[in-house]
Amino acid sequence: MGDTKQATTRPPFAVVSIVFSMGLMAVGNGHLFAYVPVRLAAGGFEPWIASAMVAALGVGSCVGCVVAGYVVRRVGPARAYAAFSAMVILGILMIALAVNPYLWIASRLVYGVSAAGFFIVTQSWLNDASPNEWRGRVIGAFYMIYVIGIGIGGYILRFVDLESADAPLVSIFFTAAGMLPICLTRLPAPPPPASIAIAFRAVWNISPVGIVGMLAVGGLTMLVQGFTPIYVANEGYSQADVGLLVLLMQFGMIGVQFPLGALSDRVDRRYVLLLACLIIIISAWIASGLNLADFWFVALIFAIWAGASEGIYSVANAHANDRAEPQYYVSLSSTMLITWSVSGAIFPGIGTILTSTFGPTAYIDMVIVIAILYALFVLFRITRRESVPSDETVNHQQISAQAPYPAELSPQLDDDVRSQHD
Repeated sequence: MGDTKQATTRPPFAVVSIVFSMGLMAVGNGHLFAYVPVRLAAGGFEPWIASAMVAALGVGSCVGCVVAGYVVRRVGPARAYAAFSAMVILGILMIALAVNPYLWIASRLVYGVSAAGFFIVTQSWLNDASPNEWRGRVIGAFYMIYVIGIGIGGYILRFVDLESADAPLVSIFFTAAGMLPICLTRLPAPPPPASIAIAFRAVWNISPVGIVGMLAVGGLTMLVQGFTPIYVANEGYSQADVGLLVLLMQFGMIGVQFPLGALSDRVDRRYVLLLACLIIIISAWIASGLNLADFWFVALIFAIWAGASEGIYSVANAHANDRAEPQYYVSLSSTMLITWSVSGAIFPGIGTILTSTFGPTAYIDMVIVIAILYALFVLFRITRRESVPSDETVNHQQISAQAPYPAELSPQLDDDVRSQHD
């Protein structure tokens, strides 16, 4: 009944304000992603400092997933969105104040908390405003625009003065501009959530491949997207080259993730996950011995690598949903989100330690190990469990690990799941 009403009163263009808002936010985020490693490299700081900022971002995201439900429940989605956006701006201002590594690490922690919060609010809003018949297309467009926005933000770096506060101010501009469309939207706010429903044991019983995939891909994505600009900046890439590389890497979502997702709708998704792991392993191995003077080949390899990581995220999500009954979706999505967030905090933290010891290429070896271990686990699960018949699978959605699909914040945990599996 609710979706029928939405379909007649909320045409597709009604959600443009939400999609456009997050696209602008992405430009500001991507700009800062490219700026931080370039500025630190130009200042002579050790690579581990920029790596620590990626880890801080992951820790903040994990915290944000936990507190977002409480904040939205307390003040409502619109005010929560404004508060989280204000926190983003405050975090960027900390970077604009001075080139202070510890202040910058704190700023990325603040950004991680707030970014997770407004992702959950806006995507919940998007789901609430989109009826079933075109929700999939809206979600796909949302993620595509967000990822391209990150790339555009990185590309803009070539036009700013590194020695001034121009880069943080550009990020603040796009973040503030991104607040306007949602603050002025006439779409009704979604109902306030209660809490995130977490049931690790239950979700393990539903889909071991899915939840371990989230554990793997949180690290895979944060490492390739966060550490690659650090690596190339410390190898002498100019700010223009780093910005262009960040842009080109995002097109891996189109060139690699989309075909992997389409293939997973036709064959056992676990074989597609194995293929994605193989692509990551080969790409990372090639990247470890690249001649960085050949910029376009470097960009191609990293784009393929990034796209395969995105492929694991979306295909593992689809695989888990194939095996879940509808009444379990709340626990499933919530637990998968938390697992991704924890992984996105732990693996960059380990990467930071390894970078300080072995240098900025250590993350490449780390990615290879993660991909090999996940591939071996998927192979093991293939020998233990039959695939889901193709007529019982859900359609793959074009989603991105850089803007993780949010938990459905629900007032109840699936008690029947707990009673069966706990």
